Amino acid sequence: MTEDRGSGFRAVPRGRLARLGTFGRLAGGVASGMLAEGARRLAQGERPRLSDMIMTPANAARLADRLAHLRGAAMKLGQMISMDAGDFLPAELSLILARLRDQAQRMPPAQLDRVLRQEWGTDWRRRFLRFDATPIAAASIGQVHRATLPDGRTLAVKVQYPGVADSIDADVDNVATLLRLSNLLPDTIDLAPLLAEAKRQLADEADYLRESRELRRFGELLADDPRYVVPDLEESLTTARVLAMSFVEGGPIESLEQAPQADRDIAMTALIELVLRELFAFGVMQTDPNFANYRWQQDTKRLVLLDFGAARPVPPQTANGYRALIEAGLARDLDRVRETAVAAGFLGQGAMTGHHAAIDRIITAIDAAMNRPGPFDFGDRTFAPVVREEAQALLADRATWHVPPADTLFVQRKVSGTALLAARLKARVAVRELAAAAIASSQVPVEA
Repeated sequence: MTEDRGSGFRAVPRGRLARLGTFGRLAGGVASGMLAEGARRLAQGERPRLSDMIMTPANAARLADRLAHLRGAAMKLGQMISMDAGDFLPAELSLILARLRDQAQRMPPAQLDRVLRQEWGTDWRRRFLRFDATPIAAASIGQVHRATLPDGRTLAVKVQYPGVADSIDADVDNVATLLRLSNLLPDTIDLAPLLAEAKRQLADEADYLRESRELRRFGELLADDPRYVVPDLEESLTTARVLAMSFVEGGPIESLEQAPQADRDIAMTALIELVLRELFAFGVMQTDPNFANYRWQQDTKRLVLLDFGAARPVPPQTANGYRALIEAGLARDLDRVRETAVAAGFLGQGAMTGHHAAIDRIITAIDAAMNRPGPFDFGDRTFAPVVREEAQALLADRATWHVPPADTLFVQRKVSGTALLAARLKARVAVRELAAAAIASSQVPVEA
């Protein structure tokens, strides 16, 4: 199948052999790059390390390009890693993930037509007054098209890339192999449970019937709160691979960077309060904090919520771990903060034993920032250098790296991603007050 990279169209490899071939070409390109880099370092009198030869800028670019070409689990996994790492990723991995977040490759029209024929039948165009073949958005699992029904209603139609659902297991395993070869992860980390959870989560996200149910659920949960807009499901056009919903106007959430301070504060207060309600009241959380999942209506000051594929239940023990941590923080009991962080699985005992002083300095810096008078200023990053410097010692000690429970990882991904957006918008939010109110009215049962 032909593809036009200049136009942004690029066919998605569908079959297992085609996708495996893409990984094979990636491996071959990386190997060639390794040989060239190794020869260059030897010529300069250096003794090259394997990880240095693998993670060159050229190989990073090559890896990002191939993962973006595959889309699906391969691209999604890279994006998932990026959202909760903040400023602490290795520079080479940050380059890959930044490129992945900026990719916007789309299916060629002929491939799109084949997908829609399979889902809606050969006469699918008769269902619409107009269907725009050029997508208005393209992401890792699917792309979104604008369409108009005969009755004049405008829809957003999300179409899944072909072969994505069937390739999840193989893609996740192949990406894990690349991570191992790159030496970015220590051998002490057991990837098996993480890979199993990633496969399960990605399979959920590829099931658009499941997402349609979550779309309805969140629409009902937020129906009485005018600060949020959730699209309405168009059930007659929704299948396991196509999700149709009402088209809701709104600008990119990042456009608030140029908005008045009051608007930035309103938007982020609503978003942070939503995270707290998901955690402590709803018992279900949309765990993907990708900025593209939010839109902002400047005229109505409302937050548009999109993409509920990553919605998942929040177990009571996970919510209770966050509750205990917040309670300790509100009490400014720093010893209890440290103990709770270990008990809930946020920190490993090895890191606490080996880097007790560094962890205490991190906790103290965050505590001081959170307890300044007035709303918390996400734009004031004076505490960040302290946290970053102390965290480097923990990251350097790979023997003490710790993987929290999977449910905690997904919740923390949403929490961290929301904080990154607030920092980008330089929002000022009464975080302490919102957190105190959330746990006071919590509907999540406290386990004995």
